[in-house]
Amino acid sequence: MMPAPRLHEHDVTLRGERTVLRPLRESDWDVLARWNQDPEVLYFSEGDDVSAYTLAEVQAIYRYVSQTALIFMIELDGAPIGECWLQAMNLPRLLRRHPGLDLRRIDLTIGEKPLWGRGFGTEAIRLLVAYAFEHERADAVFGCDIGDYNPRSRRAFEKAGFSLYAARRQRPGGKARVRYDYVRCREGVALHRLREPRRRGMRTR
Repeated sequence: MMPAPRLHEHDVTLRGERTVLRPLRESDWDVLARWNQDPEVLYFSEGDDVSAYTLAEVQAIYRYVSQTALIFMIELDGAPIGECWLQAMNLPRLLRRHPGLDLRRIDLTIGEKPLWGRGFGTEAIRLLVAYAFEHERADAVFGCDIGDYNPRSRRAFEKAGFSLYAARRQRPGGKARVRYDYVRCREGVALHRLREPRRRGMRTR
């Protein structure tokens, strides 16, 4: 990952019934660092076992992602409660399967734990999807690599109209036994879902 000196900022603001998604700024590092140093938040937001990121690591991650994504701070009544981004698809396994289509992905974290499970993530996903389809004319938007240990994230995408695209078994000994990809397509676009062989005790579609 090549470091970027600053966030690539944008001027897009999205307003929902309860929340506002406003551009992430260089002045947001304190709150981002707090969330990224909370082991419980990171347990659900990260694919690997990460207990904390340093401020320098946080800055490197968000500055890098901002070069190919619109990154937002999620605010409730003017206070930050989480962050999210709408990014050009960067996973070769999906790009190879759907050449010629404009694919995006959503990543999201609600950093304020007392607000978990109250639908703020679902609202943010809906706002990002509407922007992707109506303003950027994306063909499909994905939620990628959602671990089986994070059912709350799966429900948020399902409530926002996403359907299961793939369920991928992981090697034994890792944090997740299964990782899920979800997708929502623009009207008129259809993607073939991946199907895996069924094994005893597990069903996929």
